[in-house]
Amino acid sequence: QVQLVESGGGLVQAGGSLRLSCAASTGTVSRYYMGWFRQAPGKEREFVAHITWSGGSVDYADSVKGRFTISRDNAKNTVYLQMNSLKPEDTGVYYCAASYIYSTNRRDYSNWGQGTQVTVSS
Repeated sequence: QVQLVESGGGLVQAGGSLRLSCAASTGTVSRYYMGWFRQAPGKEREFVAHITWSGGSVDYADSVKGRFTISRDNAKNTVYLQMNSLKPEDTGVYYCAASYIYSTNRRDYSNWGQGTQVTVSS
C-alpha cells in the first residue's frame, strides 16, 4: 500500500500556473501507474492525466491537453502536475491516485490522496 499526499494547490487568476505535487508518505510510487483526477462542486470526479511507471507514456483529458503536464520522479517518490494557462473551469479538488492498471477510470485506482484545492478566478 502507498499513502499519497498532495500539495501545491491554491488560488490563481485565469491564465496563471500552478504545480501540484503528490508525494508518497509510505510505500513507493515507482510500483504504480499514477493518475491525477479532479472534482468540481456538484460534479463527479474526472480523469485529468496519467503516467506509466517509467514516465515514458502519458495521456491527458482533452480539456487539459496542451496546458497540463504530468511527470514523475521515482527517486523522490513524487508525481507532479504542471498546470499552465489555467481557466476558471479548472477549479476543483485535485487528487492523485495509484493503480496497477494504466487506466482513465477512477474505479481502477485503489490508493488516493486527500486532495488539494485549486481555485481559478476570472
